[in-house]
Amino acid sequence: MVASAIDLLVVVAILCAIYGVLAGLLFLLHPSSFNWPAGLGWSIPVIGFGVAVPYLTLCWRLTGRTYGDALLGLRVVNYDGKRMRFIGALLRAVGCVVFPIGLLWVAVSAANRSVQDVIMRTSVIYDWSPNFEG
Repeated sequence: MVASAIDLLVVVAILCAIYGVLAGLLFLLHPSSFNWPAGLGWSIPVIGFGVAVPYLTLCWRLTGRTYGDALLGLRVVNYDGKRMRFIGALLRAVGCVVFPIGLLWVAVSAANRSVQDVIMRTSVIYDWSPNFEG
């Protein structure tokens, strides 16, 4: 759960950076009539989805860990104990973003697996080594 919270902070930081770049571009285009971008309501969850899913997918596919996982010495592996394939990482990422409450299943599961882990046949393991040859 702590690793997921850290990853949420990473995604929020990326969203803030995108907002800052957008505001900067608007300022450069119209400095005399600049106003902070407003009315972004519906677009924030859409952009958040568009940031979170690739972030999680690429991290799990390339290294098996996100920034939060790396800080806590965790790694996501497939049913063979190897690095996830792209489609598996993508589906797990979508599941985590669309149904984040499923991550809470870790607290009651005897195997310490989330709903996404059960569906995707993945496991989160402790692995403090920086390299992964899976």
